[in-house]
Amino acid sequence: MRRVPSTWGGLVTVPSTSKLPEGRDADRIDTTTVHPARRYNYWLGGKDNFAVDRESGDQIAAVYPGVRTLARENRAFLGRAVRFLAEEVGVRQFLDIGTGIPSADNTHEVAQSVAPDSRVVYVDNDPMVLVHARALLTSDPAGATAYLDADLRDPQKILADPQLHATLDLSQPVALVLIAVTHFLTDDDRPHEQVARLLDALPSGSWLALTHFTTDHIPAEIVRRMETEFAAGRMKQDAVPRDRAEFARFFTGLELAEPGIAPVAEWRPQVPPEQRPPLADASIYGAVARKP
Repeated sequence: MRRVPSTWGGLVTVPSTSKLPEGRDADRIDTTTVHPARRYNYWLGGKDNFAVDRESGDQIAAVYPGVRTLARENRAFLGRAVRFLAEEVGVRQFLDIGTGIPSADNTHEVAQSVAPDSRVVYVDNDPMVLVHARALLTSDPAGATAYLDADLRDPQKILADPQLHATLDLSQPVALVLIAVTHFLTDDDRPHEQVARLLDALPSGSWLALTHFTTDHIPAEIVRRMETEFAAGRMKQDAVPRDRAEFARFFTGLELAEPGIAPVAEWRPQVPPEQRPPLADASIYGAVARKP
């Protein structure tokens, strides 16, 4: 066993049997600091996380028990949105930024199950995500995948990357996929501006699929407790909730697909109402829209 600094203060124990991926990117993995992608992996029941990620996940779940349901419903939205884009409107190119650690039904798997020639570029700034992506996100031979080490805060770097242009034809429609990533950008990061810059580089007929955490559906007493924990430094606030109006700004000038802006569990659901979670347990908005 070894002891490492905790995000919450003090030390936590990391089992000596914990294994890091091997390779150049693995050398950059910081096991002492919480990373949202690894914490999300933990909430989804994955194993690609460390003690600090699990501690952070448990701290948040203790205040907001619905967070694990939120993670599952958000992941399910990704699958439904990509299937809609590939199957119903014929998109064959996807730019997935903030990919996260590979799980079931990744973007290229869903798209290529509909159209094997689909081409996907994944983008993330966590070296652990990149290590797993390169190992696990293997394309159908008829299509292609690529993986960029970049950040949504720097859209020009993404758009200038040679791998992007080797994989996607930006003169043809592209689906920009931003699932549970924009809420990690503060207002100072100008999230709406960064998304607009990416969309500006894509042609007419392109699409945006985006989800974003909100407290709109969380009971006021839970929101107050979260704010108290953040203010006291007992929880790190790395996600910025935004309300429906702020979420809608990401889609300014775009044509929303039915049912428009909705909590993710209510966006083209595949189960009857009685089987869907309460909105408070999956308080995250989702929408898919076309660039005219």
